Amino acid sequence: MAQRNVVFAGEVALPAIGQGTWYMGENDRQRSKEVDALRAGIDAGLRLIDTAEMYADGGAEEVVGEALQGGLRDNIYLVSKVYPWNAGGKKAIAACEASLRRLKTDYLDLYLLHWRGNFSLAETVDVMETLIEQGKIRRWGVSNLDYADMQELWRVQGGKACVTDQVLYHLGSRGIEYDLLPWCQEQQMPVMAYCPLAQAGRLRDGLMNNSVVTDIARAHNATAAQILLAWVISHKGVMAIPKAGTVAHAQENAAALDITLTQEDLGRLNDAFPAPGRKTPLDVV
Repeated sequence: MAQRNVVFAGEVALPAIGQGTWYMGENDRQRSKEVDALRAGIDAGLRLIDTAEMYADGGAEEVVGEALQGGLRDNIYLVSKVYPWNAGGKKAIAACEASLRRLKTDYLDLYLLHWRGNFSLAETVDVMETLIEQGKIRRWGVSNLDYADMQELWRVQGGKACVTDQVLYHLGSRGIEYDLLPWCQEQQMPVMAYCPLAQAGRLRDGLMNNSVVTDIARAHNATAAQILLAWVISHKGVMAIPKAGTVAHAQENAAALDITLTQEDLGRLNDAFPAPGRKTPLDVV
């Protein structure tokens, strides 16, 4: 079965499931397991790793840096994110350099504005261009920007160089389908779906234990989590970036790439968790 890919900047094709790192680096006793999980994901073909200076105050970046030792860096599309209060001028340069030190690398493949703050979009675009000129990053993008934000970015000089928008998206949170996702698809700009299995809590439990989801999982000899990932990446130009804390979990995530949901499956999931028929605020966690 052909593996589903997502193309970044019209040039880099990556499997439609990557690896997230939120909550990694928070417990030293889990560090070796987290490193092993990331390496298992790489071995299973999950070539994009997403992190951020926010995660464990840089601790997640350190975990990723350790996981990439031994010659793995060159095979990975490495993504990190800058705090909004660091997303301009000298602060952005310093923040990027600090991320690079923690990641033990000379460059990022992609650097994202984590969410909007006091720096204008123009200031952020300007410093992203500077970081590219300095060789510290290859491309840049944004996170947690809704449709109106993206229209504003598109009006900024250089704003159309943005190569992705990373937003919350899963079967129980489909608001981006109203305007943001169709617009990104028109621009051929990938959407990176964070929390593709929902956050821990009642919503996640409601998805994992839903009778439609579990019935479809049985039909595909898969887990509920794999069905939820397969649903996310069934949308054109969407990459899911779930976190895995163990080797088995990373391998389970990767195996979801081989699941193709039928039109009947998709229809049943749509009926169980319909998309909103009007504009809704962008979900953020």
